[in-house]
Formats: sequence, C-alpha cells, structure tokens
Amino acid sequence: MFPATFNRRLFLVLRNSTQLLAQYSSISSTPKADVLSPPIPTRARTRTPLETQFETWTQNLKPGFTPADVDAALRAQSDPDLALDIFRWTAQQRNYKHNHVTYLTMIKTSIDGRRYRQAETLVEEVAAGACDMSVPLYNSVIRFCCGRKFLFNRAFDVYKKMLKSEDCKPTLETYSLLLNSLLRRFNKLNVCYVYLHAVKSLRKQMKRCGVIPDTYVLNMIIKAYAKCLEVDEAMRVFGEMGLYGCEPNAYSYSYIVKGLCEKGRLRQGLGMYKAMRDKDLVGTGSTYMVLICSLAMEGMCEDAIEIVRDMLHNSMAPDLLTYKTVLEGLCSQGRGDDAFQLLEEWKKEDGFMGERNYRTLCNALHFQTGRRDQ
Repeated sequence: MFPATFNRRLFLVLRNSTQLLAQYSSISSTPKADVLSPPIPTRARTRTPLETQFETWTQNLKPGFTPADVDAALRAQSDPDLALDIFRWTAQQRNYKHNHVTYLTMIKTSIDGRRYRQAETLVEEVAAGACDMSVPLYNSVIRFCCGRKFLFNRAFDVYKKMLKSEDCKPTLETYSLLLNSLLRRFNKLNVCYVYLHAVKSLRKQMKRCGVIPDTYVLNMIIKAYAKCLEVDEAMRVFGEMGLYGCEPNAYSYSYIVKGLCEKGRLRQGLGMYKAMRDKDLVGTGSTYMVLICSLAMEGMCEDAIEIVRDMLHNSMAPDLLTYKTVLEGLCSQGRGDDAFQLLEEWKKEDGFMGERNYRTLCNALHFQTGRRDQ
C-alpha cells in the first residue's frame, strides 16, 4: 500500500508542476508591459478659465448670429484678449462678416485694455477696407492714430479717405482731433511753419465741407497763427468768431496778446489784454509774463507793475525772471527806491516767492543800484 500511495502522490506533484510550467510559458510569451504595467487611466486636460469662458460665449452665439449679436458679446467682456478671441472666431464662421459696429467696439475694447498692438492691427484692417465704414469708426481710428506718434501720417491718410467718401464726411470732431494733433508739434518756431500749412489746409477744407467750428477749434487755429507770428491772420480768425456764434474766451485773448507781444506790437497787445479784463476774463500765466516783460523792457514800467498786481490778485505768481525784468526796468529809469519798495510789497503778496528768490532779487537790486546789503 505504501508504494502505491507514494506513486499516486508523485504523479500529482509532477502533473501540477507540468501545469505550472505551461502557465509560466504562456505568461512569459506575452509582452512584459502588458503583464507588469497596470493600465493607466487617461484624463482630459483641464481647461483654463479663459478657454471655458470662450467656449461658453461661442456656444451662446446661435447659428446664424448677426453683427449685433457679436457686438453684444464683445461689450460683455471685461478681458480684451477674450473679446479678441471671440472677434476672430466669429470672423471665420460661414456667412458672417464683421461690420463697422463690431470693429468699432473691438478697437475701443483693445484701447481701453491697453492692447495697443491689437488696436493697431485692427486699424490697419479697417484702413485696408475690411468692413463698411461709418463716421464714428473713422473718428475712432483717427483719434487712435493721433495719439500714437508713429501713426501721425496714418491719421491724415484715413482723413483723406473720409474726405473722398460720399456717406462719411469729416465732422467737427474730425477736425478737432487733427488740429489738436498738429498743435502738439508746435514746440519750436522753425517746426511751426512746417505744420502751419496743414492747419491752413484743414481750415479751408472745413469751410468747404460746411462744418461750423466751435470756440475750441477756432482757438487752435488762432494759436497756430499766433505761434508763427502771423498775428494778422490770427486777428482775422478772432474777428470771425462771432459769425459762427462763438464767444471768445480767455484762451482766445491770451493767444492774441502773446502773439502781438512777440511780434513787437506791444500797444495792441496791451489793448487786447485790457479788453480781456473788461470782460472779467483771466489769461494764462505765460501770457501775463510775456506781456509784463515786454512792457518793462520797453520802459512801460507802470503798466507792467499794474499787470503784476493783477496777476497776484488772481492767485498767479510771476517767475523770478519776470520779477527781475520789472525791477531792472525801474532801476534803468533811476527809480531804485521804488524798486526796493515794490519788492517788499511783492514779498507780502506772493506766498510762493520764498526766501531764496527774495534774497536773489534783493541782491540783484543792490548790484543795480550800487548799494551795500544792509
């Protein structure tokens, strides 16, 4: 019995070993990665908040959406980059094209968000004829170009297209933008003459288009002529203000007074100053100082002193050079005592003079009169 039992058990062990060997062979024949590496579950990439918002807005735009629908979507965006993504995506959809409304909204959104490169690209697209035009879109493009130094010439290119248009003629806002852009370049006398021709041309074209100017535009034209010392033309425009229903203001008089003084027509300048004050208008500080210095150098010291007092009365303080010019004018007339007395008066009335400026003026007076500092 014992050998039979032993043989049976040996047979079972050998059979199990054969089955295990067969299983091991089948396992080893399969790729190692399939056996040893468990399957890695795939996970979708998490969308950014910008992508999520973009998908939401594009899904809200139903098939057959119109420029009005796109305009509403653009206006609802606080992020200018998201607005531009929606703007570009809608432009690629079948049977849709942006119009002047959507371009205007997108340009304003880009400018408000300080995306100036984007705005510049949009402006170039508009200038190239990407959409139908409107007066607000033209003016918006011109305003942007006038505000960017390197796009100054582009502003006038767009204006010329507007001038040739039949439905979108230039308006008062158009001329205001262009004139203001030109006047910002009137910083040097030799440069003024270069741009004055453009001012004259705009003035003629404005009349030809039947655009009625306002006080602001007329003042800019007056300033341009006065800066170039063409005071007769400036006076002519000043005289035309009533024809357009415009009342001259303090700036109108200031430009004329300053131009007349720089031209050497001092008495006319003084007359315009008095006419301005008769209307209770207060000129600019620079105009006061130019007039005061001109009067003092021409020996009209009493008039100069009265205008200094008027300036101080209106809470404006002359600079050190203006004070010194008046005091030297008195000294040149042998009125040193009056000059010292006047300096003490100014020190009391001018809270901005300061001790340093006072001592500087006092020393200058002692030098002029030959007195010793007491």
